[in-house]
Amino acid sequence: MKPLTKAEEQIMHSIWKLGEAFLKDILEQQPEPKPHSNTVATILKILVEKGFVGITPVGRMHRYYPLVSKEAYSSSTIRNLVEGYFEGSFSEAVSFMVKQKDISIRELELLLQEIKNTKK
Repeated sequence: MKPLTKAEEQIMHSIWKLGEAFLKDILEQQPEPKPHSNTVATILKILVEKGFVGITPVGRMHRYYPLVSKEAYSSSTIRNLVEGYFEGSFSEAVSFMVKQKDISIRELELLLQEIKNTKK
């Protein structure tokens, strides 16, 4: 799966949150200072071309909806990060976060419990 730019990700987060939306709805979701509607329309066109977003024509307008789930994109992004920086080792990635104090013992315990529950 191709990575998205920060601007594309921001638009995708709005679409994932809304489920399906018109340009005006997506624009309303953007933080201040809001981008121009032409900018958002261009990013939506790119997202359609990349296969992340679908379009349903409604009169003269378009309704946009996600073709890629947030979970699928998150999984691909994390996998690419781990492969690119930690030689494909998730344990190395977690170890790095522990050393950087980006993850607490409590969070590690919760992860371990989740792994145990998943294996049952």
